[in-house]
Amino acid sequence: MDRQESQTTSSARPCLKRKLDPEFQGQDQARKILVVEDPNRDVQSNSTATSASFSRPHWNYDVFLSFRGETRKNFTDHLYSALVRVGIRTFRDDEELRRGKTISTELLNAIRGSRISIVVFSKGYASSRWCLDELVEIVHCRNTTGHTLLPLFYHVNPSDVRRQAGTFAEAFAKHEERFQTDMERVQRWRVALTEAANCSGWNLESLANGYESSFIEKIVAQVSCEVEPIGMNVARHPIGINYRVDRVKNLLNLGTSDVRIVGIYGMGGIGKTTIAKAAYNQICYGFEGSSCLLNIKEISEQPNGLVRLQEQLLCDILKMKDLKIDNVDRGINLIKKRIHGKKVLVVLDDVDDMKQLHALVGNAEWFGPGSRVIATTRDEHVLIKLGVHGKYKVEELGEEESLQLFNLNAFGMRHPKEDYLELSIGAMKYCRGLPLALEVLGSFLLGRSVGEWKSELEKLQKIPHHQIQEILRISLKSLDDGTMDIFLDIACFFIGMDKEYVIKILDGCGFFPVIGIIILAQRSLVTIDHGNKFRMHDLIRDMGREIIREKSPNLPGKRSRLWFREDVLNVLRKHTGSKTVEALILNFSVLEDVNLNTEAFANMKNLRLLQINAVHLTGSYEHLSKELRWLCWHKSSLTFLPQNFHLENLVILDMQHSNLKQVWKKNKIFNKLKVLNLSNSKYLTKSPDFSQVPQLEILILEGCISLVQVHESIGNLERLVSLNLEGCKNLRNLPRSISNLKSLETFNLSGCLKVDKLPEELGNMMALTKLLADGTAIKQLPFSFGLLKNLKTLLLSGFKEQSAKSWLSLLSSWMSQKSLNPVSLLPASISGLRSLTEINISGRNLSEDGIPIDLGSLSSLWNLDLSRNNFHNLPDCIRHLPKLYFLWLGECTTLQSISGLPASVGVLDASGCTSVERLSILPNHKSRQFFVLRNCHKLTEIQGLENLEFTSIIHTEGCNNLAYDFRSYLQ
Repeated sequence: MDRQESQTTSSARPCLKRKLDPEFQGQDQARKILVVEDPNRDVQSNSTATSASFSRPHWNYDVFLSFRGETRKNFTDHLYSALVRVGIRTFRDDEELRRGKTISTELLNAIRGSRISIVVFSKGYASSRWCLDELVEIVHCRNTTGHTLLPLFYHVNPSDVRRQAGTFAEAFAKHEERFQTDMERVQRWRVALTEAANCSGWNLESLANGYESSFIEKIVAQVSCEVEPIGMNVARHPIGINYRVDRVKNLLNLGTSDVRIVGIYGMGGIGKTTIAKAAYNQICYGFEGSSCLLNIKEISEQPNGLVRLQEQLLCDILKMKDLKIDNVDRGINLIKKRIHGKKVLVVLDDVDDMKQLHALVGNAEWFGPGSRVIATTRDEHVLIKLGVHGKYKVEELGEEESLQLFNLNAFGMRHPKEDYLELSIGAMKYCRGLPLALEVLGSFLLGRSVGEWKSELEKLQKIPHHQIQEILRISLKSLDDGTMDIFLDIACFFIGMDKEYVIKILDGCGFFPVIGIIILAQRSLVTIDHGNKFRMHDLIRDMGREIIREKSPNLPGKRSRLWFREDVLNVLRKHTGSKTVEALILNFSVLEDVNLNTEAFANMKNLRLLQINAVHLTGSYEHLSKELRWLCWHKSSLTFLPQNFHLENLVILDMQHSNLKQVWKKNKIFNKLKVLNLSNSKYLTKSPDFSQVPQLEILILEGCISLVQVHESIGNLERLVSLNLEGCKNLRNLPRSISNLKSLETFNLSGCLKVDKLPEELGNMMALTKLLADGTAIKQLPFSFGLLKNLKTLLLSGFKEQSAKSWLSLLSSWMSQKSLNPVSLLPASISGLRSLTEINISGRNLSEDGIPIDLGSLSSLWNLDLSRNNFHNLPDCIRHLPKLYFLWLGECTTLQSISGLPASVGVLDASGCTSVERLSILPNHKSRQFFVLRNCHKLTEIQGLENLEFTSIIHTEGCNNLAYDFRSYLQ
């Protein structure tokens, strides 16, 4: 068939997508094609697709076979058997249906109720008027209902069919002679033959070289691909599904021919299975075989569970029935052999063990090009071990989606009934975007009165819903005792607290928290936010607390952890605590008139965690547990720690805002103490003797405004990594021994108004990465500063406005002694600090002469703050900073021009530079740029605007002298 003939084809309709007979490949490229999909899917078409659409009928059969009797007992019989064997519902008529003068009603209904018609054009096909009448109906259905026509050319030339030549010419000569009075019927046959032969088809001779078995195998494979698998039931109310399915489909990257495995993970009830099933329904039509295996964890725990799953996988993909496998190893070999080379889609729902994955999908080599595997799990680590190509953590529903889903379950509509709005919102917030909870709670409240709603919601504040809990608790299975203890401690006490701080507490309890927290995070039981703090879904938190409560529902004193204020006060006032209690928390925001006797703790021999903020204790401290690892006692009224308070096992002592004047009176060794936080203890005048805490790693004395000295023994703290003295405004001198802190990484002196110098041996602090000394009276850094090779952050900004007078007084006095020479704050040795990334020397009254010329050698510097200084021009060394991205020049009121900026600058703040007349900027082609030039009143010229990226932003409010020409560049 030539190109001209292909273009005369009648109205084009959908045909199967397959490797075409070479004679027809060019023809299909010239025709308009519309691929009609399930109405729940997106309609896809090529660029020349018609705008027509079809309503989809209900298919009773997958395939209707049209054939001449001469092939009934050989080729057609083999084809029919092969189709049925793989599960394709195929209609084949019997002789009885062909005994009338016209096509029977049964045959018409069978054609109309079939999705695909396979027409076997044999040499005698056209001699049968029944076959030709069938073909007319098939072509009609193809043109009106989206029915697919697949022609097979069995020992005949496709051109003979198309042109009615050869044996087809002989047959039509007889038809025309016989039906001279009904030539319209004959013409319909001719048109039908031509249109059918123009469809993409299969030619036995050219495709399979005459081998029928190979020919049939190829046909069955392609028909299996086209016959849409039975979809999975997704959800009654699929709120928020489409967006999440799109996230998964993006990971699948369906347009590529590689084999990809992707994972969906998240907490129980979040909708992982629903998303996987919805994705399966949308894409399964594009594969040779597909299988969606649900509840794998549950099934694999049953006898021969994995074998049953292997059998189902093969039956689904191969369209086989009653396939039996002896054992898992046999199943693995069978899956590899039978699926090898096939393009398949497999969904593995709720996997929790690699042996399940090994038994079912092995690795990518098992599958043919284009195959996809979707695995859902609560445990992210399973996906990591599997080596997935992408993973999607399912997020909670938003408030609007949540309210819709809840209302659909509670009222059968998207909006609540009158008088139920506030209650619905309350229920929705309780569920915190968890689909399972929204569905369960909504269904439970369906048809109940306002009073019943209120009662249930009040109950949920103390006792979680059992059905929701059952699903959530599955995530806790197989956790070892230590990891379970970590989970319960976080659920009861540590939500919102710093991860590293909590790790020290839990490590002191012997729980191996580093790996334990990773396991909990991978199972979506805890999360770590951007501030490195623990977060937990409210329902997960409630689950943990309910596990504790239900072990002793009526006797709180026999629970392992106490957190609910009423329960805690009840136990402490009635002295009903027991050795079961491991942790207790009682918080008041201010010191209230709550007097508790220490004898209330006498029976809590195993108490390891104690938080009693703003609580006043009386009595002997011998009654408190010797097993304490964490004592958090904010706003304590103690002026010192009693001698009989046994804290030998304490890891963290947190007594912020206390009345302590000194920490302890007599020498006592605390060999396990790692964190001492006495911040904002306003009466503390001196630090303790640090020889008593040899293992200390973190010392926080921030805001201790009466502190005047730090004990010389601080230099003996070989493990100290963080020292915070911020806001100790009466601290004058630092002990020389502080330079011996070779493990110190963070040193915070900000706001120590009277500290005017650092030890000369500061360079000995080889581990120091952060030196924070904003708002101090430090006038010059010691020369040894250049030895701090690991230093990344240096903050030396001057006093803020509230301290401006004291700063100016100090500066004036000092400069008068120096004959008004420029301040040389930074030593020349700073040029060797190649690891330095951030410097803040704002508000130091510096001129350009006060900046070391070698500052440009700081190759890692990306953030430089020179605000509120006295530059006339930018120091020339700045142009040599290759990674500088942030440059802050705000309120440099004497600065006259800004030029020589490196091209790396992405953010420039020069607001309030009231003397600047000219700015010259270079484009940063790697990112958008942001310039703040507010209130630069004398600015008249901005050079380089024409080269900026269109996404750059320039703020010029108050720059009233800019020429009009420059304004045309600004947005």
